[in-house]
Amino acid sequence: MLDPAVATAIQEAVDAAFDRQIAFTQELVRHPSMRGAEQTAQDFMAAAFRARGLAVDRWTIDVDALRGLPGFAPVVDVSYENALNVVGAYRPETPGGRSLILNGHIDVVPTGAAERWTSGPFDPRVEGDWLYGRGAGDMKAGLAACLFAFDAVRAAGFRIAGTVYLQSVVEEECTGNGALACIERGYRADCAIVPEPLEPKLLRAQVGPIWFRITIEGDPQHASGFQSSGANAIEKAFLVWQRVKELESKWIARKTEHPHFADMANPVRLNLGKIRGGDWPSSVPSSCTIEGRIAIYPGWNPADACQEIEAAVRDAALEDPYLSNHPPIVEYHGFMAEGMVLTGAEEPERVLADAHMTVFGETLQEHATPATTDGRFFGLYQGTPALVYGPVCERAHDFDERVDLRSVRQVTKTIALFVAEWCGVEPARTEALSL
Repeated sequence: MLDPAVATAIQEAVDAAFDRQIAFTQELVRHPSMRGAEQTAQDFMAAAFRARGLAVDRWTIDVDALRGLPGFAPVVDVSYENALNVVGAYRPETPGGRSLILNGHIDVVPTGAAERWTSGPFDPRVEGDWLYGRGAGDMKAGLAACLFAFDAVRAAGFRIAGTVYLQSVVEEECTGNGALACIERGYRADCAIVPEPLEPKLLRAQVGPIWFRITIEGDPQHASGFQSSGANAIEKAFLVWQRVKELESKWIARKTEHPHFADMANPVRLNLGKIRGGDWPSSVPSSCTIEGRIAIYPGWNPADACQEIEAAVRDAALEDPYLSNHPPIVEYHGFMAEGMVLTGAEEPERVLADAHMTVFGETLQEHATPATTDGRFFGLYQGTPALVYGPVCERAHDFDERVDLRSVRQVTKTIALFVAEWCGVEPARTEALSL
């Protein structure tokens, strides 16, 4: 464990800079970094890395370079022209400690109707102990926590002995291809921390979501005549969806095979996320497209799950006279993720537990999530232990998303102590930081 005096100095450095950390996070939230519009937020992160003397790598993701890699998620009708990753690298002159990746995502989900927010989704406000705004919790507060944790170690007067890569990635909310691009680019370390806002607990297990799209072609007619001819694509879509919905119950029943999820009501959650169809109230719809999300357990092969989805669609079509001759089309246009269980990480878990105990004064707890994180890429495809541990967030993906600033402060301290113990520190004569 760290010398108590070192731990105290680092925690005090976090406290001294916390107002600046909040202001930094607010500025980051002001950048509306939804999919395809992350560039200004990434410019902001790159500037922050440069200000700290880090070597900055900023690049546009090359989808073609990723297609053959394990973990790649299919991309359909989406431009990657502005899909930019940014990495700030700290490399000590004489490396002597273990290396570390601090990974967070810059992309946020759409806001929905802005008028349903108490204040603008990209107009961050602090109210009591909460910071509000789209992405405030998921996960710009965690991204900022990594940066300010790194700062705190150096501001306390210590030189970090191991290489540290601070990664700000895109595409976490839809594919994960941003984190995969970091792996493809060659970034590796002895451990990774991903501060997703799933509470200050160690994430032991996560599921793997799959996005799919089903297109049904109808037979358009005037609305007055389709009872005897024509086929309503929207109505047919609901027939198909009901059959796909049956998969959810079947997969929920298999949760007992997976102890980390056995006590959850619905670990695999099938969600009808989008529906598009029809042109005119008095015209039978000529087409309907529905888009959904479902999740699979660790150890399941996404290809096998896709076969089950396609079989459900095919069975629904065979039961309908029109659809049997006009089969729906199934596509995959985003997440194609595997679930993951964290194993083989005893040493980094011990270091995190030590840091958590020092900050919180209690034993580190663990949990599982019916969602996914970019931690899966490090654990499944790089052999790097990935510790997912972050602040408390409420209403993620909802109106008035917010993050608990008390937990942000504590998580920042925990990450800073982890950096110091994992990478090693030495007194520094010239490296103390005051940004």
